[in-house]
Amino acid sequence: MRDIPAREDDFRRLYAAHFDAVLGFALRRTDRPEDAADVTSDTFLVAWRRLAHVPPGDGARPWLYGVARRTLANHRRGDGRRAALGERLRLQLTHAMADLADEVVHRADVTAAMKRLSARDEEVLQLHLWEGLEPREIAEVLGIPAAVVRPRLSRARSRLRALLGNDPPAAGHLPAEPVTAIRKEGHR
Repeated sequence: MRDIPAREDDFRRLYAAHFDAVLGFALRRTDRPEDAADVTSDTFLVAWRRLAHVPPGDGARPWLYGVARRTLANHRRGDGRRAALGERLRLQLTHAMADLADEVVHRADVTAAMKRLSARDEEVLQLHLWEGLEPREIAEVLGIPAAVVRPRLSRARSRLRALLGNDPPAAGHLPAEPVTAIRKEGHR
């Protein structure tokens, strides 16, 4: 391998002789000047790494154009992947935001109704509906017997139902749509 100063001199000469041509090649094939600058800098990075493979004399420019062409193709593929990923993320966020908006409205209705309940009712309902705890677990959190929690929870659910005009949702995650009772045919 050649010594470093000689290698640097060879690269400087290559760069000085062909920079304008490679930049022009890239500018004519890209929509934005910054993309052409990226292609040009990546082309000369490859040239630096593979300096021993650069043909001497008149063969250097076509070799650099070939590198620039492949570099440009890589940039275009990368742009395509980034655009596709961005579109997928936009679609996912759009759906998530729509679902979240429905949930926020529903949760706001439930939260407003719960604020109208006593602190005791609100606490037992939050533990059951939002934290997904069963009566025995609520009893453990509150430090009271489970036999006390069950009727308290039942009364709190009835009060909330009266405020909302429907049944409170099942324990855990609040759905985006209110839960409604479905009457099966044949049952009275």
